[in-house]
Amino acid sequence: MAKKLTAAAASHTLWLGWKLVIAASFVLCILAFLRLQRYSLSDSETILSVSRNYKPSNDNFSGNPKVAFLFLARRNLPLDFLWRSFFQSADSANFSIYIHSEPGFAFDKSTTSSPFFYNRQLKNSIKVAWGQSSMIEAERLLLNAALEDPANQRFVLLSESCVPLYNFSYVYAYLMASPRSFVDSFLDESEKEKENRYNPRMMPYIPKSKWRKGSQWITLIRKHAVVVADDDVVLPVFKKFCKRRPPIEASLRNPNLNLQKQHNCIPDEHYVQTLLEMHGLGGELERRTVTYTVWNQSKTNMEKGGWHPMRFTYADAGPEKIKRIKAIRNVYYKTEDRTEWCSNNSTLVSCFLFARKFSRAAAMRLLSEVGGARFDVSALMDPPT
Repeated sequence: MAKKLTAAAASHTLWLGWKLVIAASFVLCILAFLRLQRYSLSDSETILSVSRNYKPSNDNFSGNPKVAFLFLARRNLPLDFLWRSFFQSADSANFSIYIHSEPGFAFDKSTTSSPFFYNRQLKNSIKVAWGQSSMIEAERLLLNAALEDPANQRFVLLSESCVPLYNFSYVYAYLMASPRSFVDSFLDESEKEKENRYNPRMMPYIPKSKWRKGSQWITLIRKHAVVVADDDVVLPVFKKFCKRRPPIEASLRNPNLNLQKQHNCIPDEHYVQTLLEMHGLGGELERRTVTYTVWNQSKTNMEKGGWHPMRFTYADAGPEKIKRIKAIRNVYYKTEDRTEWCSNNSTLVSCFLFARKFSRAAAMRLLSEVGGARFDVSALMDPPT
């Protein structure tokens, strides 16, 4: 009899155990389902989540529109003498200038030869490091400052090594004629690149389908500038998951394998492109940059951590070289097998208004030889025929 009771008790205990296992499994399934629902947001839901903080973009501004030139500089502007000639030919009512330099650096008579740059530095600048999110934070500071002036309707991001290829009137007419932003934006079809750059942990905030790549040097209409300046959803995700991988020493016999597996993400090559795509604004872009860059794609540069822009020296800045750049009418994107014909309001135009990276000697040659006279760039900057 005792054996029967013991067997019955054991059977009852086993049954209770199975009931607990089944109940726990059911609860886990419910939790997994809810979690899956949370992380399976549609693109439209994601777009709505990043679109709720719009500020007025002053699209109906009726005064004299200005182009805001936004200089992103390490410290000073070494090519200020060339820009002085560029702005001298302009009506001051047609442009504004903003400079992000290192904190505490001031543009005055002692630091620049161009009065156009006096006191144009941001007072709230930050320390910027290449390949880090601080670069896009600096861009956003420039946009926020420029957006305070409702007359600013076009926003051109420039580096300290950029030079203009045309005179101010041509650049102004070119930018104002287009209702679109000029943003180099494309899909990267390289599986290796996707694995290195896009981090799956960005989901659900940044869907992989919206991930884009392109040049940092953008030109925005006001509506799109507001989107970038107002973003408080996508940037934090970039800060957390889009980081540059430390360079791997090629000389090491056994390089760190864990380091090689890290996502190698350069924030400023993805942020604006991805953000605008998430807002459904890709169709409002000319998907190209107006700033010409030559990339050094040598194996040595790849071993050092990636491609780098070539620097224009004195020898590279002759009239024929500048003429060839100004004659470019299309850009080919290999990863998309796409030829982007450079148009402006349905009219075929020269692709580039600016070029980088120019040394000081190269910029001086532009003034003395291509320009035809010392500190006179009018000949260099004549519109193409």
